[in-house]
Amino acid sequence: MNVTVDDDLCRGHGVCASACPSVFVIADGGYAETTTNDVPSDLHPSVRDAADGCPEHAIHINEEHHVH
Repeated sequence: MNVTVDDDLCRGHGVCASACPSVFVIADGGYAETTTNDVPSDLHPSVRDAADGCPEHAIHINEEHHVH
């Protein structure tokens, strides 16, 4: 799973950082950033909760699995 925050949509509510602080932080500018793009499987439920709880729908999840 990969996750990104859309900078144009994020308003810095902090819901994501509360739901999954291992992946989301509020940066110095007041908006959310991800600490990793490749989310460990044990954090997938928390990342989905963060995305579902985002009032601005600024979190985008890509669950494609790439086989090497």
